[in-house]
Amino acid sequence: MRVLLQRAKDASVTVDGEIIGSIAKGYVLLVGITHDDSEKDAAYLAKKIAGLRIYEDDDGKMNRSILEVEGAILSVSQFTLYGNVQKGRRPSFIDAARPEQAEPLWEYFNEQLRNEGLHVETGQFGAMMDVQLTNDGPVTLLVESPKA
Repeated sequence: MRVLLQRAKDASVTVDGEIIGSIAKGYVLLVGITHDDSEKDAAYLAKKIAGLRIYEDDDGKMNRSILEVEGAILSVSQFTLYGNVQKGRRPSFIDAARPEQAEPLWEYFNEQLRNEGLHVETGQFGAMMDVQLTNDGPVTLLVESPKA
């Protein structure tokens, strides 16, 4: 499982012209799920993301977590994170989990974030979405679950 995390000053996701999720300060999470991902991967990533210290303290050092700054999460399912562009000009998405596997695992991941004490807004699984954000920093990290 992989998550592209962007620290944001504000963010929203729109489907069919309607804002369905928005946050002020926090993280935009683009969440990619592959075939062998499990609830264990989702729980690991939720705990890791909640504990990351990527907000500045009074000395300007990245030493505060999203919980400490009372930030929120905007979680967006993003199967293209498992797109492979090594051959040809069109990405292959063979490594992305099928919707019937990915959607429940994404929902579980979001619930694990909530269990960590975070407010979580979401996009809509499988929909064409417009995601807007003001990247703060910019700070962008790729966070992945460990592979056995």
